[in-house]
Amino acid sequence: MSGHHISSAKFLWGVAISLFILTFLTVGVAYIHIPEPWNVVVKISIAAVKAVIVAAFFMNLWWDSKFNVMLFIMSILFFVLLVGITLLDTLYRVDPVPSF
Repeated sequence: MSGHHISSAKFLWGVAISLFILTFLTVGVAYIHIPEPWNVVVKISIAAVKAVIVAAFFMNLWWDSKFNVMLFIMSILFFVLLVGITLLDTLYRVDPVPSF
């Protein structure tokens, strides 16, 4: 890319306000009764949307070269793979000492 992208203050304030709204939404979801596995899924989904907004606009990945975007996506997928492998080990492990 030949030049740098400079975001306007109005645009950055809009992004910041959207992050505040999503944060208040996350707190609001905590007070709503959602069944057990789905409350975590909803909160993690909102957090993932906030992370994408921060990465895309505050870290300027939206206007950066596609190679850097690919590196970011591959690092997230690698992290998910490592967490998935860890969960496969810990979720299906037999307790060495049975509970009383």
